[in-house]
Amino acid sequence: MQELKITIPILLDEGAAMPEYKTIGAAGADLRARLSETITLKPLERRAIPTGIRIELPDGYEAQIRPRSGLALEHGITCLNTPGTIDSDYRGEIKVILVNLGSTAAAIHPGDRIAQMVISRYTKAEFSPVKVIGETDRQDGGFGSTGR
Repeated sequence: MQELKITIPILLDEGAAMPEYKTIGAAGADLRARLSETITLKPLERRAIPTGIRIELPDGYEAQIRPRSGLALEHGITCLNTPGTIDSDYRGEIKVILVNLGSTAAAIHPGDRIAQMVISRYTKAEFSPVKVIGETDRQDGGFGSTGR
């Protein structure tokens, strides 16, 4: 299978790490904390963690910021606003909103892998107001309406 690739220009602050795919099949590139010192997240505390990177996405692409499963399982650390969307016209530093859902404080060290970034294509919709929309078997059933 042919690998699909695009080139994303990236600006790195001093001390920032390049996003990195850890395996050949990884969809997400790891983002690292660009911190001058270790911080501690108390239970239920949330903070925007800097990565020190800025990217230039082409039109029709977004970067999705997602949690890392190891942090979630081992420490209860996850990302809020998940997946976070980085739009193609955003040029500021990418920061990751982390929250500690665990029962004990957790340390985030400089250079820790804190999230994954997935680059995705998207389609813009044109919305057209109508008086009626089509019916389905499901209709407005949601939130568990299809059973377990």
